Amino acid sequence: MDLRCSNKLAVPVGLSPTQSVKSVTAAAAAAATAAAFNFANGFPASAFQTSAMFGLYGLEGPIPAMLPLPTLHFTPHQVAKVCETLEESGDIERLGRFLWSLPVNPSACEALNKHESVIRARALVSFHTGNFRDLYHILEHHKFTKESHAKLQAMWLEAHYQEAEKLRGRPLGPVDKYRVRKKYPLPRTIWDGEQKTHCFKERTRNLLREWYLQDPYPNPTKKRELAQATGLTPTQVGNWFKNRRQRDRAAATKNR
Repeated sequence: MDLRCSNKLAVPVGLSPTQSVKSVTAAAAAAATAAAFNFANGFPASAFQTSAMFGLYGLEGPIPAMLPLPTLHFTPHQVAKVCETLEESGDIERLGRFLWSLPVNPSACEALNKHESVIRARALVSFHTGNFRDLYHILEHHKFTKESHAKLQAMWLEAHYQEAEKLRGRPLGPVDKYRVRKKYPLPRTIWDGEQKTHCFKERTRNLLREWYLQDPYPNPTKKRELAQATGLTPTQVGNWFKNRRQRDRAAATKNR
């Protein structure tokens, strides 16, 4: 049995302007409910349904004040499904409008906060709108599953980088970013405590050593070739050779 709600919109002909607006408004409310149902059950929603769900009813001109917009009641599960769908689509603007339309009473918020996709969506919107204070509060006060860690960690660090760049008035270098990471460590709500390693793999180190023995001062062309062979950037390759030369000089001076 096909459970998908209908995409069709039927508006009676020959009605007065007020009756027509009422009819279209009611149809929009029905379409919005259908969109929520389809999202919640994994079915695609039509363009009209999706627009109706976000209050874009397709009416020309404002709706008269005597006809208030319909109140759409979504279950927390439906809200979570809509958030997941919009996050996957990358439509942050529409995701923000949808979150803004949700009820703010304590009982409703408590029910919605049980769904990680809703909390993650709020963090995502806060990040993209530059509201970093709210972003930090969300990430520090809600425990997230490991599947969400990578995305949330990237937002946490990038937000702090942007604030540091704005404060200093210049782009951050590698050392600057390291200091920012030390000053603002990842909260345990988005980090499982496992230390990340920034060391090169053994195969990469061996390849760099071989090239170093042949030529400690590679030109830009060789750096690019090495970068392609190791998966590093030319800058990383250059830094490795520079550090290796410094270590060799220090060792030679010590042995004199």
